[in-house]
Amino acid sequence: MRQLMTRRSFSKASVRAVAGGLAAPAILPSLARAGGVAVNDQITVGVIGLGIRARNLMNGAGWLKNENIRILAVCDVDTTRREDRQNMVNKAYGNTDCDAYLDYHELLARDDIDAVCIATPDHWHANMILDACNAGKDIYCEKPLTLTIGEAKACIDAVRKADRVFQTGSQQRTEYGHRFAQACELVRNGLIGKVLNVNVGVGDPAKWCDLEAEEIESGLDWDRWLGPAPWRAYHSELSPRGVHGHYPRWRAYREYSGGYFTDMGAHHYDIAQWGLGMDESGPIRVELPEGSREPMRGARLVYENGAVITHGGPSGTTFIGTGGMIHVDRGRLTSTPDGLLKEPLGEDAKLLPRHPNHLSNWVDCIRSRERPICDVEVGARTITCCHLVNLAYWNQRDLGWDPAAWRFTDGNNALMHYKRREGYELPSV
Repeated sequence: MRQLMTRRSFSKASVRAVAGGLAAPAILPSLARAGGVAVNDQITVGVIGLGIRARNLMNGAGWLKNENIRILAVCDVDTTRREDRQNMVNKAYGNTDCDAYLDYHELLARDDIDAVCIATPDHWHANMILDACNAGKDIYCEKPLTLTIGEAKACIDAVRKADRVFQTGSQQRTEYGHRFAQACELVRNGLIGKVLNVNVGVGDPAKWCDLEAEEIESGLDWDRWLGPAPWRAYHSELSPRGVHGHYPRWRAYREYSGGYFTDMGAHHYDIAQWGLGMDESGPIRVELPEGSREPMRGARLVYENGAVITHGGPSGTTFIGTGGMIHVDRGRLTSTPDGLLKEPLGEDAKLLPRHPNHLSNWVDCIRSRERPICDVEVGARTITCCHLVNLAYWNQRDLGWDPAAWRFTDGNNALMHYKRREGYELPSV
């Protein structure tokens, strides 16, 4: 999907997007296996990974109430969560039709499912994305998109080869009153002058897991939960048993995630990339702050045009230019000078697309076969920015990067991958 349009064309395009997102289709046989989904077809979906994020998508984000989609199956390695979400779907639809699976490959094998939602821990995303591509499914995958840079590139290649419609779950581009889109429009139309620096205020990088062993309870397939990650004994901090109402702390550990840095960095570095117009590119190097031993803040991504993204500052994304400053977060949008947000952009200004919400954008694109606003490359480029920063912190050195060739420029390409556990190798596409 085009990422910019003129103000003249924006109004009509927005009306079409809203209309498409709110239209209620009839329940007709799926056409996805024939290469696309007709305008009035209901899109059939399987949900893989049934923790709190999946529950929030199904209930809070309204997937179960959206007449454009129908959830046919759910999958999780924990029996209690799996059965709870199965019952949730059946209750919402007033039937007993939802199937539940331990092995996601069985869900992908169903030819009556058009698309999948992947909401597992980060270290499983790449395997599932590539397997879904091989199964011919369109994909919605939660951020952070991958655990490594190598996986990010593999996901782009797989989605393109399989010609799938892919939405990364970085919903700040579509939701929160479109304040993030407004901030990026102001930046990209030069209202703060030349961008000098972008501060991104997010949490800490991950550390190696050091949790002691706990006795595992029945009902959890721990081997499948670990998947490609190294074997270790069970601990409830990684996979709390049963139905729980919090985000587990597997996010803090390098075996499964990039830490709370990538957890929110996948959102706010995404906005930094969007504002800089770098959805198809990225930085050329990452630099550690001078004079700091084992830093947790201050790493800088440097771009070829001279722009810099710095890890640090208030929560959210702050664009600093030669003529002003714009700060945006989920609860606020402010500027210096104060009146900058009310400045008219002009008739020929370049505007970013608006969509009713992230799900509707994905559904519309499944039908049109266009690329959603957070296409796979958007998610892959954003998480690569985060991975570069983490790798600099973890290895205590600056790194050179070629965003066009997807390789390090200083002989560090081994950092793009990790040793995956036998039996959980990255699938070929």
